[in-house]
Amino acid sequence: MAFHVCARRPAGHRPNTVSRVPPMQDLKIDRNAKTLRELTLDKLRGAIVQGYFRPGARLVERTLCDELGVSRTVVREVLRHLETEGLVETVSRQGPVVARLDPAQVGEIYELRGLLEANAARACAEGATPEVVRQLREVRAVIEDAFEKQDLPRVLEYTERFYETLFEAAGKQVSLTVVKTLNARINRLRALTIAMPGRGGDSNTEMNRLLDAIERRDGDAASAASAAHIKRVSELALSALAQQDEAVSDG
Repeated sequence: MAFHVCARRPAGHRPNTVSRVPPMQDLKIDRNAKTLRELTLDKLRGAIVQGYFRPGARLVERTLCDELGVSRTVVREVLRHLETEGLVETVSRQGPVVARLDPAQVGEIYELRGLLEANAARACAEGATPEVVRQLREVRAVIEDAFEKQDLPRVLEYTERFYETLFEAAGKQVSLTVVKTLNARINRLRALTIAMPGRGGDSNTEMNRLLDAIERRDGDAASAASAAHIKRVSELALSALAQQDEAVSDG
């Protein structure tokens, strides 16, 4: 770093400090900027969710440093964070590994998700405005397009956005906070099921049924449509998980 040395001024000299004050726009914070840690977290989380690292795979710090181009300190911080999200676990004599998805835990995640989303869908429908319906339909259109193009990152990103919009419109902030703690694992399960036959078409039908109920402000129908969707994708996820476990065992 270069240091600038200022010449000593005569006693009694009063510098024009006002002219040296930088313009305030120089102090503006770029709220969209991400730190290196956040960028690394996004990248490694995405790699695990999308199956780049298989369940049980060791996450060697030195290798990750080389692949990601970051320091070991950053990698360690990110691994600790991913452990709180349920994507990484520390195994004795192995260190950090990609967490395996336990069928019982998966069932519990979908059970909780089903209760929270059905409740939010009901509340959203009962207080729905044309603007909320428009926002939800716009996001769903993006998801459907991403499904057709098999753009997994986009599907995951906008599916999260859809549910955030729904929960916020329902006024269920606490429920949304709970769901967000599960999002990493839910997205991992979505990634497992996205290529399964009928996944996209059936989801579109179910979600359009949900949106129609919200637009009619029919709380009962919206809740039922949400619950039916969660039940089906839960069954798909457990089936995909069983197939993945077989593949890992055979490998």
